[in-house]
Amino acid sequence: MTLIDTHSHLYEPEFDADREEALARAAAEGVGHLLLPAIDAESHELLFALCRRHPERCTPMMGLHPTSVNDNPRWQEELDKVELYLQSPPEGIARFCAVGEIGLDLYWSRDFREEQTEAFRRQIEMALTHRLPIAVHTRDAWPETVELIRTFRGRGLRGVFHAFSDSIETYRALKECGEFAFGIGGVVTYKKSRIAETVREMELGDLVLETDCPYLTPVPHRGERNESSYVRYVCAKVAELKGLTAEEVAAATTANAERMFGVTCLPQA
Repeated sequence: MTLIDTHSHLYEPEFDADREEALARAAAEGVGHLLLPAIDAESHELLFALCRRHPERCTPMMGLHPTSVNDNPRWQEELDKVELYLQSPPEGIARFCAVGEIGLDLYWSRDFREEQTEAFRRQIEMALTHRLPIAVHTRDAWPETVELIRTFRGRGLRGVFHAFSDSIETYRALKECGEFAFGIGGVVTYKKSRIAETVREMELGDLVLETDCPYLTPVPHRGERNESSYVRYVCAKVAELKGLTAEEVAAATTANAERMFGVTCLPQA
């Protein structure tokens, strides 16, 4: 069984003590590739360092996270940096697989909605210019996200809605706007998860798997630090919900991720 973790923050400080071991554990569970979204300039070098050490297994994205816009007087300068990196990746980085993670996050405050929206729109334009998919972070902003994505309908926009957590109606509305996949992570394993019922109705061809580690840890490790090896629990739950084998879900979601992000996942020993 070969898996791709399409949203991993393995470069974050939570893994400083055992990053290489966590990567080895992922390989042992069949996770052949990790896609690593950017957050902001404070963590770029950590992201790049991991991808330089493991270019065959770790592929970076480049973007400005919506919460890094909040209370940041230099957020527009950060966007300039994102654009420069997309035009010319830093030494040792062959390519970026997506513009991400970008989007809208109104959970902490709605005071920066206008700035987040401007940053989101500008980065979508970058993705279109560079013919890259987007990796979208949305929290407490699904109606606003659908409204914004609709304005790009017909322009070839494509990408993944990371940690998808809304209704089947939102899923269908977004599918009408472009070529999109939907990232399913640890929340689908929670006992009272609403996304579990939505996943039953979603097409397998629209799903990719993720951890968002070190966050959103799946059952049976909920409450602990998440890691990329745990994507197998997400795979197993999706298989249960859809009445399929884990191998069938792994094969389909890995193919979906390879197609969307232009990566190749090598089988793990």
